[in-house]
Amino acid sequence: MTSLGWGIHESSDTVYSGFMIDENSIRTRYEALRSSLNERGRRLNAAAEAKSVGYGGVAAASRATKVARSTIGRGLKDLRDPGSLTGKVRRKGAGRHLLTAKDPTLLEDLQQLLEPATMGDPMRPLRWVSKSHEKLASALREMGHQVSSSSIPKLLEELKYCRHVNRKTKEGSNHPDRNAQFEYINAKAQAFHAANQPVISVDTKKKELVGEFKNCGSDYGPEGQPTKVNSHDFEDKELGKVVPYGVYDIGANLGYVSLGIDHDTGQFAVNGVRLWLDRMGRDRYPTMTSIMITADGGGSNGSRLRLWKVALQQLADETGLSLQVCHYPPGTSKWNKIEHRMFCHITQNWRGTPLTSRLTVIELIANTTTASGLKIRCELDPNTYPKGIKISNEEMATLNIKRDEFHPEWNYTIKPRTRNVER
Repeated sequence: MTSLGWGIHESSDTVYSGFMIDENSIRTRYEALRSSLNERGRRLNAAAEAKSVGYGGVAAASRATKVARSTIGRGLKDLRDPGSLTGKVRRKGAGRHLLTAKDPTLLEDLQQLLEPATMGDPMRPLRWVSKSHEKLASALREMGHQVSSSSIPKLLEELKYCRHVNRKTKEGSNHPDRNAQFEYINAKAQAFHAANQPVISVDTKKKELVGEFKNCGSDYGPEGQPTKVNSHDFEDKELGKVVPYGVYDIGANLGYVSLGIDHDTGQFAVNGVRLWLDRMGRDRYPTMTSIMITADGGGSNGSRLRLWKVALQQLADETGLSLQVCHYPPGTSKWNKIEHRMFCHITQNWRGTPLTSRLTVIELIANTTTASGLKIRCELDPNTYPKGIKISNEEMATLNIKRDEFHPEWNYTIKPRTRNVER
């Protein structure tokens, strides 16, 4: 059984088949009456709550009231046949005593097993294995406690522990000029828009396997007829992978995706910009003299990648356009416009659909639209882009690059070279 870790219990609502059971309300009503109810009254009250909920009610009522499911089941039988009820009520204190009452140190020892600080000793077996109920019970028995794995869930509830998954909330260390760079990019973009010059956001979407492979998400289809895919995600040697490189026109809300079949290199990234320019950019901006490119700080369009800059210089020489490049600070790629204005909609559009061919990928991307007017063009880039190309210092010295005063490693302009000027 895979461990998901233990943490403090917070959630109190449960979803069944699209509707939510409010366990807090059940708990509040039960606690308000509990002190005035005997054993039979508590059983009937919990059963009534379960009956009012319907499907999933027994489990929800048991969690909210701490009444055993079997007891709630007996209460439901009593509600169905009130004539079976007798005047006998179990006296207070009857029944099996709680484990914690018989074993005062049980909870304390379980707490020590769960606390990360006590797991630091590499000789402790639970440091390296999942904290399953059986393994926790086994460890407690070795410490002299008489406990079974079925008792562990109740003990964990008393300690307010539950299973949970990892949650991405830590941003990591922030660059001191992170916000200033955002403001700098915004000011540059506004100036370009005011001059009717394009501002584009570029990035590479993650590589995708082509073939009959499982694709996350779901879609509607005939009941009992799910799309069947391969049980293992081994790359198809003939179909391989595709690399979608996106160019998003921020001002026009239009996108272009170059679907590569080779390596994600700086040359491939710049060719995506070249294709956008030929297919969409020139028609929309016939008088443009420059382009502003916003990009992440890493990947094939990284701020420190020499091949990216050399390929941009080649594009500037070919087109005669000045290319203003602004990179986002490290760790801020999710603020890149293309991520939450284009790529997220592409992912949503092809959810649950196996990417069985390159044509399927192209059609799914090209048919992605939004209510705000997003339209995307997608084409296959059949070129090969070798890895490992080294750019020498001498070649870098030939670039016509002017770095901005503010963070020149992130902000720079590459202008066309004139053939009669030697650098």
